[in-house]
Amino acid sequence: MDLNNIITFITVATLLVISPGPNGFLIAKTVPLSGHKAGFANVGGFVAAFYVHGTLSIFGISILLVQSAVAFTVFKMLGAAYLIWIGIKAIRNALNQTTTTSIESPNETQKKVSIRNAFLEGFVTNALNPKVSIFYLAAFPQFISLEGNAFSAYALVTAHSLVNLIWFSIMVLALSRVKNAANSAKFKTWLNSITGLVFIGFGAKLALMKTS
Repeated sequence: MDLNNIITFITVATLLVISPGPNGFLIAKTVPLSGHKAGFANVGGFVAAFYVHGTLSIFGISILLVQSAVAFTVFKMLGAAYLIWIGIKAIRNALNQTTTTSIESPNETQKKVSIRNAFLEGFVTNALNPKVSIFYLAAFPQFISLEGNAFSAYALVTAHSLVNLIWFSIMVLALSRVKNAANSAKFKTWLNSITGLVFIGFGAKLALMKTS
């Protein structure tokens, strides 16, 4: 595999990973409320979803999302509904936080996300994202030579996953350092409100995204 090809792919993948999106906001919501272990579980879910998208692209299954308007619409709406559901859940937590803190101590007003659920949240957030599928359909094939095999293709998926792992691990560690400051009830209410609105916005934007 050509070295320039690999460097170009990693550059494109890095720009995609560091651009604002649902993954970053999920990490920002998870770590202050549930700790760095749950944050790393989110990241593990992201990485697992990349291999799903990569596998579908390598074997040509996800081409249906581009060729079939119905398949794309169904997949798109599933992703949009999931993002909006996360947003509504975050806003509901914010409202519960406000109500509870006026009655009792704010220390245990919201349940922490389990490691398993954090992994699943990260996986589903990334798996039900048609934009990631489109990246693997539009950009991914351009970096694979005609003589290339599945091993070389998975090497690119691994490179993309490593960029994702490094970037969001740094974010998890940075957020975990301010976890004590983030434990206040007011901060949790603010964080849930903002992330809830952002996820609903992402979901609405995804639902309105054109098929072409």
